[in-house]
Amino acid sequence: MSGPGYEPRPAASESGGAASEYAPAASEPAPRQLVVLSGKGGTGKTSVVAAFAALATAKVLADCDVDAADLHLVLDPALRHREAFMSGKEARIVPDRCSACGDCADHCRFDAIRLTVDGHGRSVYAVDPIACEGCGFCTRVCTSGAVEMLDAERGEWFISDTRHGPLVHARLNIGGENSGKLVTLVRERAASLARETGAGLILVDGPPGIGCPVIASVTGADLVLAVTEPTVSGAHDLERAAELVQGFGLTLAVCINKADLNPDMAERIREVCAARGLPVVGELSYDTAVVKAQVEGKSIVEHGGSPVADQIRDMWKILKHRLERPKE
Repeated sequence: MSGPGYEPRPAASESGGAASEYAPAASEPAPRQLVVLSGKGGTGKTSVVAAFAALATAKVLADCDVDAADLHLVLDPALRHREAFMSGKEARIVPDRCSACGDCADHCRFDAIRLTVDGHGRSVYAVDPIACEGCGFCTRVCTSGAVEMLDAERGEWFISDTRHGPLVHARLNIGGENSGKLVTLVRERAASLARETGAGLILVDGPPGIGCPVIASVTGADLVLAVTEPTVSGAHDLERAAELVQGFGLTLAVCINKADLNPDMAERIREVCAARGLPVVGELSYDTAVVKAQVEGKSIVEHGGSPVADQIRDMWKILKHRLERPKE
């Protein structure tokens, strides 16, 4: 993955080992957490988060959309720290020990072991790391002791500095597993950084959908904002997201993006929110200025010249007031 904040890996001594200097601290009070998510992708969630980043003060930013992180594209981060994300196990066959008997390939239910030819022209078996599930059964059937189970690197996480404060973000490898664990790690590091800097708010750009990464993003949040759009799929997926968030007993508010493109569907979403007791805290107009701002690497609030910027400011005031309420 290319883009700001994804430079080549530093030396091993810099990328961190088992212990990290950014391990979360538990003694200080936890800052408030606002998680912005969407039932589906493409609703404008990250654009809203980037605008909030320009408006909020004393905050730490966290991009928890680890499968397809893109908040860094607007914030132009300068990398401060990077570390490998290790999770689960992965099989590896040592060629010098492999007798090419084929037992491992015959017993692999995931078709992850293939016969190959090494540099010396010998037939040996090798593991496809994308297909390997890390079950370890191949180690039990190998009579040559050629199979090793190694810690698997599933991605990387980063701490960067932006013009709007520190950003904790991550990249899950292609086909990588345990995205929920990586999301949890990002949130833990963001909380630690917030305590370290005295920030009172963690602003989280959550993933779309209702899967494990979303659950990991919203767990324990003080306020969740769902960004939706006036389409059939937008309304449907908003209801799914609402069921998830309310199922955890969390406070949920709704923003309807591009509400003027389909007034009838926008009204339907308002009715759904009313039936569920969800406040619609913002309705944003469609404006090509948002695209122009992204091309310039800015949020719409920084770009200006659009009613959407004022609409987001008004929405932020409402959310800020809700976040400042004493915890029950």
